[in-house]
Amino acid sequence: MSTHRSSAAEPWPGWTTNRAAQAAYGEHLVRIAKLIPTLLYMYVMDRQALSAAHDAGRQDLVDSHVNSVALECRDDLLETAAVLDALALCHGPGSYLPRPYQEVAGQPPAQGVELRTDASDVADRAVRHDRRHGTSKTGDLPPALEDGCTDAQRDAVRAYVRREWLASQGEFAGD
Repeated sequence: MSTHRSSAAEPWPGWTTNRAAQAAYGEHLVRIAKLIPTLLYMYVMDRQALSAAHDAGRQDLVDSHVNSVALECRDDLLETAAVLDALALCHGPGSYLPRPYQEVAGQPPAQGVELRTDASDVADRAVRHDRRHGTSKTGDLPPALEDGCTDAQRDAVRAYVRREWLASQGEFAGD
């Protein structure tokens, strides 16, 4: 059994954050570290349950599961975006992959660039969801990302979901 006590500086044993991640998320980095295995586990279990219901011919369970996923979509987007954003912040600032991205054989992008790009893509989905359903808690939604978007536009959608996730944590603490 590990005796490691999570902190914003070291949420997991051996995983240290940088000043950018600590400034953006503060004490909430501990919660983000807990979300990583939780999100992975939930994803696998949800897929397994949906597959089992489909294999058993239980369309009622498949429909119920799909409806449940739709209701939880925003929370899942925010949690995933926060995790990816925190991981990207730990790799420092930098550029993003162009949109649309065309992979060049033998030249994989740097890990930080991929993380920033993935973080902004998930953040963009959250922005689009909030625009469509009016579910923003903080307002000031940035424009959705389009082909040819700038790094500043990608930074803006990440900053938006960071604000939204932190606002949701304030509500969570008040429960």
